[in-house]
Amino acid sequence: MTEDPFVAHRSLLFTVAYQMLGSAADAEDVLQESWLRWADVDRAQVRDPRAYLVRIVTRQALNRLRSLSRSREEYVGEWLPEPLLTSPDVADDVELAESVSIAMLTVLETLGPTERAVFVLREVFEVPYGEIAGAVGKSAAAVRQIARRAREHVAARRPLAQVSRSEQQAVVERFLAALRTGQLQELMEVMAPDVVLIADGGGLASAALAPIRGAEPVAAVLARANRQVVDALETMTVWLNGAPAGRFEVDGEPTAVSLVVESGRATRIYLMRNPRKLTRLDDPAELAR
Repeated sequence: MTEDPFVAHRSLLFTVAYQMLGSAADAEDVLQESWLRWADVDRAQVRDPRAYLVRIVTRQALNRLRSLSRSREEYVGEWLPEPLLTSPDVADDVELAESVSIAMLTVLETLGPTERAVFVLREVFEVPYGEIAGAVGKSAAAVRQIARRAREHVAARRPLAQVSRSEQQAVVERFLAALRTGQLQELMEVMAPDVVLIADGGGLASAALAPIRGAEPVAAVLARANRQVVDALETMTVWLNGAPAGRFEVDGEPTAVSLVVESGRATRIYLMRNPRKLTRLDDPAELAR
């Protein structure tokens, strides 16, 4: 029996939905809704199942993104994407790894729903403008203009430097080692002077409600958090969203940390503590494009 196209392309469809929503839980809901719609389709009328399925998922993700806009506006503190455990193989596709990085997904949050859909489909999956137009309900000419604006918007906000996996991992390991000691000087040495810490507790775990800027204030916050942990802080290096990252526990609750690295130091620290977003840290996600 020939494998159903939805099953064959599921990793791709999940990746599209996840990049549009920044949430694996919401992406799974979108795939479930898309499967129900696909089940009612006359397959004999579908010339290109992959393109058809991407269109269905895009439409459902757009609907979900628009419905989520109010809840994200009312979110307690900073909102960060849901981190995914990935295999090192994801990093072999440099463009895919960059597109699903915590840093990039955070930038995509600053786009409107349609702009985000157009950017993801065009820049990551190289979908033709005509197909994108059908998915977002715009003309091909309008999609070209939206794509240009979205590219400019993202380019102005994305991290400039690209580092090797080995350099990224080395900085992550130095950062985690400094975090275990809780020593201010050791923490400051692994961070750039203008480092920014963004934490997401979602009102369910302790976390700074606004970004903290500067190596000294950030180090002070991290060192204080270390002192509040009764047991020795255990950290481990893991692969999150296509790059080396860190994981540790505070009061028995998991915490994930992702770094943006430039010139051997962390320039941005994304600290994810909302327990509702950390339920998939033991199950590798299958991403594809």
